[in-house]
Amino acid sequence: MTPLIAGNWKMNGLRAESAERAQRVARAAAGVAAELWLCPPFTAIGAIEPVLRGTRVGLGAQDCHARGNGAHTGDISAPMLADAGCGAVILGHSERRAEHGETDAQVRAKTEAAMAAGLMPIVCVGESEAERLAGHAVHVVCGQVAASLPDGFSGVVAYEPIWAIGTGRTPTEADVAEMHAAVRAALRDRLGEAAGNAVRILYGGSVKPENARVLLRIPEVGGALVGGASLDPDSFLAIAEGASGK
Repeated sequence: MTPLIAGNWKMNGLRAESAERAQRVARAAAGVAAELWLCPPFTAIGAIEPVLRGTRVGLGAQDCHARGNGAHTGDISAPMLADAGCGAVILGHSERRAEHGETDAQVRAKTEAAMAAGLMPIVCVGESEAERLAGHAVHVVCGQVAASLPDGFSGVVAYEPIWAIGTGRTPTEADVAEMHAAVRAALRDRLGEAAGNAVRILYGGSVKPENARVLLRIPEVGGALVGGASLDPDSFLAIAEGASGK
């Protein structure tokens, strides 16, 4: 499968700087073999959509509501994102789970909504440092996979050890290999052999140009969900080149 590299810009970027950043990525994307996606804040989607239109870079968002419309002040629905030009959406990120109390059931409902709207869901799973130290990492993450994905899931799963996000710390290669193998097994259990094998599993958590090539060569790692490094187009593109073997 073609590796997928998605940039999660989180709560960063005003419209002008976001458009300029996206333009730099789009200009260089033709020379990269990986599938590229940029996921800016909601307010920058309108500025970036015309920049990415017709290029090899997809436009995504960082969350959506489980309902298609209604009295949900401050929320954005999946059909609204599709109407704005998005083709993907990040769901269940650990920061949403921690700061907004999102449960696996809520992530599952949002994922169903995204799929119904024609968006590619990027569903995030991951363990805390306390859960890892207690020896519960595999149990926690596989439980999230089982409970967060709806029947007939079609999309991407991103494994992000919570303790590595934005910290500069990364698990060992053996740890990443173990967790991705466990996620693959959980996908087969949840979706069946063929469908479970077809889902790309991204790695996220302090992915940088310096470690991308090694991380992206680990078995079952089908790409990366990049946080802070995606705000620098040169770093983001270097990670993508690492994924494509350049």
